[in-house]
Order: sequence, then C-alpha cells, then structure tokens
Amino acid sequence: MGIISLLWGILAIIWMILALIPLLGWANWLLIPFAAVGAIIAALGILFTKTEKRGRATTGLILNGIVIIVGVFRLSIGGGLI
Repeated sequence: MGIISLLWGILAIIWMILALIPLLGWANWLLIPFAAVGAIIAALGILFTKTEKRGRATTGLILNGIVIIVGVFRLSIGGGLI
C-alpha cells in the first residue's frame, strides 16, 4: 500500500500543478477528493505495515495532505469558479 499511496501522491501533485494554471481552478473540485482517497490509502498503509517499512506510505500521506491543503486554499480564494 505504501507504493500505491506514493504514486497516488505524485500523480496528485502533478494534477495540482496543472490546476494552478488560470482557468483550470475547477480541477480542484475533483482533485481534493482524489487526494483524500490517496490519504486514506496511505493511512491504511501506515496502519498495516511494519514500523521500519512505513516510509513510502508516510511520504504518500504527506504529499496528499499538501495537495488537499493547496486545493482548499485555491478554492477559498475563488480560484474554482471558472
């Protein structure tokens, strides 16, 4: 689950960068739930793996958390109307 959450987080970061382009703010409405699913997968990965093998899942959780925070901030400043 760690590698899945890491790849999910990388994909979400790429999508977030594209959603920062003007007139593509509407993509944040889809990006936030996508990143939330990635964060849930990462949390399950952290929960069910050994302590020494949690690095990928932790990184995936951090990446997805960053995407959620940036997406919510972008929507809160009105970037998702267009």
